[in-house]
Amino acid sequence: MLTSDERRRYQRHLSLPNFGEVAQERLKRGRVLVIGAGGLGCPALLYLAAAGVGRIVIVDPDRVDVSNLQRQILYRESDIGRLKVDAAAEQLRALNHHIRIETVSERFRRDNALRLASEVDVVVDGSDNFATRYLVNDACVVANRPFVYGAISGFSGQLAVFNGQGGPTYRCLFPVPAPAELAPNCAQAGVLGVLPGIIGTWQATEAIKILSGVGEPLSGKLLLWNALTMHVQTVALAADPKNRAIVELPPDIESVCDSVAEIEADELRSRLQTTPVQLVDVREDWERAIEAIQPSLHVPLGELDAGAAEGALQPLAREAPTVVYCAHGVRSLRGAELLRTRYGFQQVKSLRGGIHAWHEGE
Repeated sequence: MLTSDERRRYQRHLSLPNFGEVAQERLKRGRVLVIGAGGLGCPALLYLAAAGVGRIVIVDPDRVDVSNLQRQILYRESDIGRLKVDAAAEQLRALNHHIRIETVSERFRRDNALRLASEVDVVVDGSDNFATRYLVNDACVVANRPFVYGAISGFSGQLAVFNGQGGPTYRCLFPVPAPAELAPNCAQAGVLGVLPGIIGTWQATEAIKILSGVGEPLSGKLLLWNALTMHVQTVALAADPKNRAIVELPPDIESVCDSVAEIEADELRSRLQTTPVQLVDVREDWERAIEAIQPSLHVPLGELDAGAAEGALQPLAREAPTVVYCAHGVRSLRGAELLRTRYGFQQVKSLRGGIHAWHEGE
């Protein structure tokens, strides 16, 4: 039951036709898992907390970086360097003391996915890579939980509810996994700061509708939004029954989009002290001007992809251990794959988490 203080706090909800106290009590009993406290997760978390969702679990391994502040509205300059889950939880608890905030400062991965998904009613996916999205999907199918999907790139965004009410799953939209290096990346492609605010808020809206039982969730549909034209389009999605037949997570789910070996920042730092390792920076010029791991060779990913990097790679030995890095470890997957398949490098890995993970271990 709602307390008198909660009735005062949520009075605008209670006065809504077809919502009222029953729906608000459902929110109070509701449990939501938010994967990623970044551009999408921040606005979703704010509105879920403000709406009175009783238990919110936040999963994110990253720390706040100055480049996040352009769009990740939960954080302040004073939060730079802090774990995102800690900074986010502090803000949310200050917003609403009636709710319970739990934090998991690690990646959403195969060994924790089913447990985390099974312990909530709805999953909100704010991840930024294809491998995690497939893992979220499969965990929600096995646990029989709906999840709210959001994706952003440049000036456009997408929104859908998957695995809800017998509707389609993420695999119905994308049956074949795309390579990890093709995942949207804010550093490389850029993103309009307000874009994740809109899509993340819509994700919170869908989660609130599912929990409260009010309205019609966006199941069986994909919403497409263009910020430049303000054009909104809704596309119908068909469900393929075989995509709901998953009874356990595939053993290779985390590597389904990867063909390149990765190396952790701590392991790389240790190896550099004993073994010569060639470092290749595939970021853009402006990113390298801000900071870089030295010594390293700078070859932008565009040059590698265009097949125009033979001259730039001349100083490197094709048979020597080589590690490719970028900002967050997404573009470097593509760069490492190109070095191996197109340029003949024999021992090449990608730095997991990129230069941000490197600095965390300093």
